Amino acid sequence: MDICYFDESGFNLSPNIPYAWNTIGETLSIPSNRSKNLNVLGFLNINNSTLFASTTYDRVDTEVVIEVFNLFAETLTKDTIVVVDNAPTHTSGKFKEQIKVWEEKGLRIFFLPPYSPQLNPIEQLWKFMKYYWIELDAYKSVEKMKNYVEKVIIGYGKEYEIKFG
Repeated sequence: MDICYFDESGFNLSPNIPYAWNTIGETLSIPSNRSKNLNVLGFLNINNSTLFASTTYDRVDTEVVIEVFNLFAETLTKDTIVVVDNAPTHTSGKFKEQIKVWEEKGLRIFFLPPYSPQLNPIEQLWKFMKYYWIELDAYKSVEKMKNYVEKVIIGYGKEYEIKFG
């Protein structure tokens, strides 16, 4: 049986720089552009370093999450548990109605306790993508950001990898 961790994250042209050092009296600045969010919905299997992900510029609502779960369920070759947080899109009536359909395809849902992102390893993937692996050129345009995100999705487990416990 496989275990995958699911979550969503958004990427845009506003840099995620938590802090920086500079010379006293000198102002450090990075150009920032407002842009639409590129939303990524991903299933991370930490045992075999695989990532199944989908991107959209649309708002992530329950219908979008269900659509991505349906796509993921079609790729399964063995029973799989998907660990999810308690976001409203994961606890809605529409989402819960789909659970029986997914169970018939071998996909089971496991809900994390509330307010426990530290228990979802895919959160570490988003952190690495936003803070460690990001290429500065990605902030130059929406297209470059999309290319960067897709490059990581395609290269995860090969060029990009996180060593978990």
